[in-house]
Amino acid sequence: MNLQEIISQIVPADREAMEQASAHNDNLLKPLGSLGRLEKIAIRMAGITGQVCNRAEKRCLIVMAADNGVCEEGVAGTPQDMTRWHIANIAGGVSGVGVLARYAHADLKVVDIGIKGDPECALVLPRKIRSGTANFAREPAMNRQEAEEAILVGVELVREAKEEGYEILGTGEMGIGNTSTTSACVMALTGLSADEAVGKGGGLTDQGLDHKKEVIRTALALHKPDSDDPMDVLSKVGGLDIAGLAGCYLGAARYRLPIVIDGAISALAALIAYRLAPASADFMFASHRSEEPSYGRIVRELGLAPCIDLDMRLGEGTGCALAFPIIGAACSMLSNMHTFAQAQLDQNYRIDIREGQS
Repeated sequence: MNLQEIISQIVPADREAMEQASAHNDNLLKPLGSLGRLEKIAIRMAGITGQVCNRAEKRCLIVMAADNGVCEEGVAGTPQDMTRWHIANIAGGVSGVGVLARYAHADLKVVDIGIKGDPECALVLPRKIRSGTANFAREPAMNRQEAEEAILVGVELVREAKEEGYEILGTGEMGIGNTSTTSACVMALTGLSADEAVGKGGGLTDQGLDHKKEVIRTALALHKPDSDDPMDVLSKVGGLDIAGLAGCYLGAARYRLPIVIDGAISALAALIAYRLAPASADFMFASHRSEEPSYGRIVRELGLAPCIDLDMRLGEGTGCALAFPIIGAACSMLSNMHTFAQAQLDQNYRIDIREGQS
């Protein structure tokens, strides 16, 4: 199945199921609207699955790993070989996301979609499209076919997850230099300036940040990516990890699974999926407010609000691991709380405090 066939099969959330979930929510043993955004999460879950009551207990985090040729320009404060080394820590469960995923009872699927060299860890799934992208400061990061192949890797991983019975997915990434690819794509897609879109990533000096901005500005002037064509942007200045994650969001929409966005890099992949298939946003949840400067612009376009704000910027999928229990709690609330009718209580006294609120 090619990318256009996948996109053609994506339809919006089930509005009838959402209306039924909303009506059920309003009959639960609580003041109307008193659980705030938890109620909205539960209702959105109904739209995703087509069922009023849902679970989000069988959880999976998909972490895409790839290297970025633009590191040759000195835009990262960390040696590029860290990608290959650290991915083994993630797969082994001893990194930030590994520890938090275990605490959240979430499984990890760690994917080599474009690492330079082969990771020395049998737990990493081999799905390599190529050994890192080209240096987009000098030539396109990849060709359009490679970008589509990477997206289809993500779609296929979601299909497998659906067959394995997972009820909710999260997204993470690892790849030195991928905040540069993210910033370049965000600038190309949204028109944000370098000052608005480029951050320090894993750690740069002020001088290093200025250099990173200039490299990205120069690359965009060289390639002139088409803001109306997400695949053109992705292939010219993107990354294989971003492409794979974009495929996960498209796959989640195609196979009707809820999927959680991590930070800025995952959010950029979600934006690409949304630009390709706007209905895909119906299946997304934002986990946390990333400290990277472009994040807010992206989630606003997606129409999402982060579940938590903890000043995080690690990536890897750490935000998703923290959001999973919140989404699970929302599902449990709608599924397990009694209604006034079940409790045989009168509810005529209730006032809807949500009236007049945005």
